[in-house]
Amino acid sequence: MMKDKMKIAALVPMRHHSQRVPGKNYRPLAGRPLYQHILDTLLACPEIDDIVVDTDSPEILEGLDRQYPGVIALERPESLRADDIPMNEILLHDTAQVQADLYLQTHSTNPLLRAETISNAIQALVSSYPAFDSLFSATRLQTRLWDELTRPINHNPAILLQTQDLPPVYEENSCIYIFTRENLLRRRNRLGDRPLMFKMEADESWDIDEEIDFLIADAILSQRLK
Repeated sequence: MMKDKMKIAALVPMRHHSQRVPGKNYRPLAGRPLYQHILDTLLACPEIDDIVVDTDSPEILEGLDRQYPGVIALERPESLRADDIPMNEILLHDTAQVQADLYLQTHSTNPLLRAETISNAIQALVSSYPAFDSLFSATRLQTRLWDELTRPINHNPAILLQTQDLPPVYEENSCIYIFTRENLLRRRNRLGDRPLMFKMEADESWDIDEEIDFLIADAILSQRLK
């Protein structure tokens, strides 16, 4: 298979309800429903062939039908709507509905993610496939980390280095995953045997999980859009 001919589908799961930030996926952020920001970002990526939204939200389904007719809408089955359903089971369902060589998964809760960054991630994996068989995005941390037993993880407390001189560690930030259905079926995991870590900037990796995250993302995006 020619690398430049690989079909790529973007998967964006969106729940109707949210425990910590009620209605966050369709709540207005920077003047528009939250979910619209990631869809517009994905639409600006020329490498992506299909965009697929898996949701149980009547409001989002109606919005997709009205404003995003080119986006594939999958209504999530009742059997996959419980809070304790693993994301990998939802992805297995979605990848069975839409054929692609590679699947990119992101979230509506990553509204600060830029199209250029997504394109760069796709190109990074495609250019190194199959030496690397999957990709995940990560954010560099240079700060003093401790475990719950008060043991230093990445520094020697007896040597007070400036934080910028500490050896970096990397946090999996859940912004971008790229994988094949074959690996998802075999491992029940988005990461294959040889994942590529894609490093990205912290200002794009903000994930909306709490109310304070929503307020900060709204302020940052509103300023960016000006």
